[in-house]
Amino acid sequence: DEWKAIEAKVKALPFTRADVRAFTRFFFSGASEMEIDKQGRIVLPLNLRDYAGIDKDLVIIGVGANRVEIWDSARWAEYVQQSAASYENIAENMEGLGF
Repeated sequence: DEWKAIEAKVKALPFTRADVRAFTRFFFSGASEMEIDKQGRIVLPLNLRDYAGIDKDLVIIGVGANRVEIWDSARWAEYVQQSAASYENIAENMEGLGF
């Protein structure tokens, strides 16, 4: 399970370091185990909806082969608009990585 591997990696970090403790708090504070209902839905907890600024309409986007992100629709549209200018630079950088 990918989550368990990531969790183990974070737990293996030296907890005596202040930056590791801060990262661990931040990383795990947003984690929630969720159940999928019979119709394939999840209930997104209020704290995560608030964090993402999701009020009513949302967008689910694919990020890689095994990840999704959930965005407030208006915030996603704003992000796309603000990021449009940098797509050419991103494409050039990806070419250097073999894409």
